[in-house]
Amino acid sequence: MAKTLVGVVASDKADKTIVVSVATRKTHPIYKKQYTSTKRFMAHDEQNDAREGDKVTISETRPISARKRFTLDKVLERAPVRHVETVDPEVAQATGVKEAKDEAEVEAPDKAEEEK
Repeated sequence: MAKTLVGVVASDKADKTIVVSVATRKTHPIYKKQYTSTKRFMAHDEQNDAREGDKVTISETRPISARKRFTLDKVLERAPVRHVETVDPEVAQATGVKEAKDEAEVEAPDKAEEEK
């Protein structure tokens, strides 16, 4: 019977390969305290379907490469899409902001020019 693990995709940079972080709760044998142990597994993703931050299930299979022993079963939950705010060129030209390097320049471009 093949192992099935649930984890979060830590990396999807390689082609057809994902790195999945699987967190398990363990109890210390002497102190009886619970702690979280995290292990990373490389898994085969044929369609490059999984993205970083997705919750996925992977199952054990024959060795695919030197470090890949799992394949992606399915994506359980997609990661939320991050919103990156960009400055519109027309708005930047109207306000006098060339590039937003400091927050002070973005908030008050007139004050930034006075300091220079």
